[in-house]
Amino acid sequence: MSDNMRTIIIDGEEVTVPNDYNLLQASEAAGREIPRFCYHERLSVAGNCRMCLVELVGAPKPVASCAFLVRDMRGGPNGEPPQMRTLSPLVKKAREGVMEFLLINHPLDCPICDQGGECDLQDQSMAYGRSGSRFAENKRAVEDKNMGPLIKTIMTRCIQCTRCVRFATEIAGVPELGAIGRGEDMEITTYLEQSMTSELSGNVIDLCPVGALTSKPYAFNARPWELNKTESIDVMDALGANIRVDARMGGVLRIMPRIHDDVNEEWISDKTRFVWDGLNRQRLDQPYAREDGKLTPIGWDDALTIAADQLSGDASRIGVIAGDINDVEGLKAAKDLFDAMGVTSIDCRQDGAKIGGGPREGYLFNSTIAGIDDADAILIIGSNPRLEAPVLNARIRQRWLSGQCEIGVIGEAADLTYPFDHVGTGPADLAGLAKKRSGFIKALKDAQRPMIILGQGALAREDGAQVLRAAGELAAKIGAVKDGWNGFNVLHAAAGRVGALDLGFLPGEGGRDTAGILAGAASGEVETVVLLGADEIDMAALGDAFVIYVGHHGDAGAQRADLILPSAAYTEKNGLYVNTEGRVQMGQRAVFPKGEAKEDWAIFRALSARLDKTLPYNDLNALRAQLIGEVESFGQIDHAPGAATAADFDPAQLGAGGEVSDAPFESPIKDFYLTNPVARASKTMAECSALVAGARAELQAAE
Repeated sequence: MSDNMRTIIIDGEEVTVPNDYNLLQASEAAGREIPRFCYHERLSVAGNCRMCLVELVGAPKPVASCAFLVRDMRGGPNGEPPQMRTLSPLVKKAREGVMEFLLINHPLDCPICDQGGECDLQDQSMAYGRSGSRFAENKRAVEDKNMGPLIKTIMTRCIQCTRCVRFATEIAGVPELGAIGRGEDMEITTYLEQSMTSELSGNVIDLCPVGALTSKPYAFNARPWELNKTESIDVMDALGANIRVDARMGGVLRIMPRIHDDVNEEWISDKTRFVWDGLNRQRLDQPYAREDGKLTPIGWDDALTIAADQLSGDASRIGVIAGDINDVEGLKAAKDLFDAMGVTSIDCRQDGAKIGGGPREGYLFNSTIAGIDDADAILIIGSNPRLEAPVLNARIRQRWLSGQCEIGVIGEAADLTYPFDHVGTGPADLAGLAKKRSGFIKALKDAQRPMIILGQGALAREDGAQVLRAAGELAAKIGAVKDGWNGFNVLHAAAGRVGALDLGFLPGEGGRDTAGILAGAASGEVETVVLLGADEIDMAALGDAFVIYVGHHGDAGAQRADLILPSAAYTEKNGLYVNTEGRVQMGQRAVFPKGEAKEDWAIFRALSARLDKTLPYNDLNALRAQLIGEVESFGQIDHAPGAATAADFDPAQLGAGGEVSDAPFESPIKDFYLTNPVARASKTMAECSALVAGARAELQAAE
């Protein structure tokens, strides 16, 4: 047995656990469940609820198991292993006493409390609560606090576990929650009673063990036992957070996180959590065609006939642009159809990012998201991870908190929730970086596991290919890529991008990219443009081209379209999504598509029959079988390549050589809450966006 392990006795059973476990962890390793309110595996230990009391043999009184380490236990006088009891009468009485204190001021709100059915206090009171109260004095009441449009507060229910305070300070890095007052007057509050400014603030709703912090948009919508729960994947960013979609009567009512330690741990961003009301607004639920300048509802038969007529002409005069949140199956069906037609002007990079076409490790987050925990120096280039992937940014913050990692940034000097060395603003600083030998640069070169994170702000520009090559060369020079470690990483902002690149949804020989398609449409050389949920392009640049829009929301693309083919949103279809690290994950349908909308792949399968280019699959399983047969990685569900890509890394194969511009890097995301059609349809996201804009205006006025 190693020095780090120790044998102890729990309720008469011998177990061997690590020395640095606390008694609560040791008890769980032995299969004992310990009640708790303040303790959380991913937060620091507070030890202030006392619900986790256990009996330590030889100790004068019960101890809080969350705050007592195994290494501090004392054995018997004759060398016997230390003992603890979790089920003794003393423990039961102690916990009942704690529960009575917790319930002294707690209001009897259970019938109207949104936490009902998912409340830790409710569950534990069933085991340790008294049938009556001995408290005859007046109960205290606490004024509710304003925490913005996302978090509803009823602070009289608060038991001061401080989980929310520790999350805001440690994980989110925005220390805006805290306690004021002492004793009976203690209250948890935002210091200036303003909306929380973190992109992760909604996680305090899950952390709260009582009904003090609940979801404001979800309030009084449903009870948890009324909801159908579906495990799926988030598409608001390229992280691929694991989520649970709760729905009732065909409508999504809330989105919750699922635990996946290698991706999102158990956190999700506010956009992921609260965007669900956008799934019910501004929906395209039937085909439309433009007649006399106005979009008019038509049937599917007529819509497919019009689409087939427009697409049956010269293939060189057709362009296809895919958006950011498409599933792989829809892109596969579209690519198969347009390949069969001879269309070569197809592109999945609506922002114009200069990636793809080379080796797969040239556009993946090769270290993996969990690999951040091992990095000892991180250089962020042209990215603001706080806006582009808030959960990943929290992981970088956790690594910084360990004190074993230095961080540098080339690009905007934004507030990332952790300090960093601002070593440059543009590509010129990147090119000259390897020659410097001071401060962070020295730490980067001396690091055993250095990491470079290249954002879309560095790639979605004219010299993006040159920046990609320069970043690859820097990675090679500093030893970021070696056996067992690949520290060259591309951080994507679009959930569908990596899957599309894996699929090869890129211009063919002689084909146009996104900029070329728009230029061709403006000049009249491209007569028909198909937009697969692409709403972030300049619609004015499409000129007089006939636009076919395949999507699910009435956003910019639908407003410009001459023909609309309504498709299913991400909660309404089964689909594969590949996250920024190349991990293939499976989204599941939670509700059915709205009205007459169809799944993307089914639309192109039907269209192929009209064009006499019938695709060789009739159902999703057959499509997936062909997909996996052509691209093996799509069959490796929940697998991230990681360091396996290090052996094949060659900077010469990345991007292109040449001069870079002097323009500084800028983050591609200006408004975190309004980045895609679903978010722009959400009333909640609009409120959050307006709050942030107002706060920014106040700050500028003060300056």
